[in-house]
Amino acid sequence: VQLQASGGGLVQAGGSLRLSCAASRRTYSSASWGWFREAAGKEREFIAAISRSDGSTAYADSVKGRFTISRDNAKNTVYLQMNSLKAEDTAVYYCAAARLRYLPSRMGEYDYWGQGTQVTVSS
Repeated sequence: VQLQASGGGLVQAGGSLRLSCAASRRTYSSASWGWFREAAGKEREFIAAISRSDGSTAYADSVKGRFTISRDNAKNTVYLQMNSLKAEDTAVYYCAAARLRYLPSRMGEYDYWGQGTQVTVSS
């Protein structure tokens, strides 16, 4: 397994969760990391991305100001801190890695995917 996402669960609206994505050393050497989510009946959508080299980040407008993506190079792990959660944030969250691209936002630009972790926000 190259990517392992964890940290999902059930939380009340307004609450917080932190997702983690642990990677093998080889996979962690990818240029960029991202988080996507897929709600029931909807397409998978981009949430956030971070550059492994300089730590630059990019966010979808729907989560900007509420979610924060970060990385720990020593632990080969990427995080997604989610605050002020809303019912519409309910989805399966996936982490992904892009070997060469810088802060990609499209699914096709990522080379590796984790298995997904369920986040449910009750209103």
